[in-house]
Amino acid sequence: MTDQKQQTDMQEKLVRIGVFYDGNYFLQVSNYYAYGHNRKRRISISGLHEFIRDQVAQEEGMDPRLCKIVDAHYFRGRLNAYDASQRGDTLYWDRVFDDILMSEGVTTHYLPVRTTPEGFKQERGIDVWLALEAFEQAFYKRFDVMVLISSDGDYVPLVRKINTLGTRVMALTWEFEYTTDNGQRMTTRPSQDLVAEVNYPLSMHTLIDQRIAQNDPAMNRLFVQPDQKRVTTTTDSADVITETHGEGEIMSLKNGYGFIKYPPNNLFFHFTNVIDTDFTELRVGDFVEFEITKDEEGNDVAKNVKMI
Repeated sequence: MTDQKQQTDMQEKLVRIGVFYDGNYFLQVSNYYAYGHNRKRRISISGLHEFIRDQVAQEEGMDPRLCKIVDAHYFRGRLNAYDASQRGDTLYWDRVFDDILMSEGVTTHYLPVRTTPEGFKQERGIDVWLALEAFEQAFYKRFDVMVLISSDGDYVPLVRKINTLGTRVMALTWEFEYTTDNGQRMTTRPSQDLVAEVNYPLSMHTLIDQRIAQNDPAMNRLFVQPDQKRVTTTTDSADVITETHGEGEIMSLKNGYGFIKYPPNNLFFHFTNVIDTDFTELRVGDFVEFEITKDEEGNDVAKNVKMI
């Protein structure tokens, strides 16, 4: 009876954590640290989960050993097999990332990426699906803390509903600049409404930079290590029609994009358009072959960039 009572007491003391990923947002964050940040490493799923357990323990005033992720879900729009097969080795890397999520016990939820009448690829319905699943799981599994990896203010009603169940909400948000596959510079900032509504808001870009500057060893575990298999997934972009083949020299590289010397104009290319190698392995002066195509604005850009 004593052992049974101790086990019951332990279960009552456990802090049960549910983690919910806005997959497209997480991909942008991981790409930023791989290509736009001095760290030059992707975020590790296992390292992020360890970080989450430690942060929840700190906020809840608990022993980290008693803080357990009991459920994790990843939501993202996904290209169909044919479209993915037209984009280099996208199918392969999608499978690799699925294996990583599966190994960490993360349940994946995918919706097909839709094509608009204008021909653009768009992710629709993911936020609604995430919100419904998060509330249902919190209701039935009685999370003590729900962790939301998103900066979208549309999740404010979800946070309020989750709080009615007695579940606290932690939000992991980032602020950073990135370049789309069309060369457009974008800045993502967390919704201040979301930050104000959650119980435990974490400004991850600030926190990570501070702890890196302090040489915190825990930061090494947050990122994929050099001896780990590199995962290079791609973002979704509009379909384009290949026009001609070309060869040229890389003249500049920066934050996930670059330019190829190709008179009379220099051709822009995005890291998602590199095949058979990783963008980080390219160097200024490398000769590459590529397909010349048009972006949405009718400008020539390089696609399927490959080392010669």
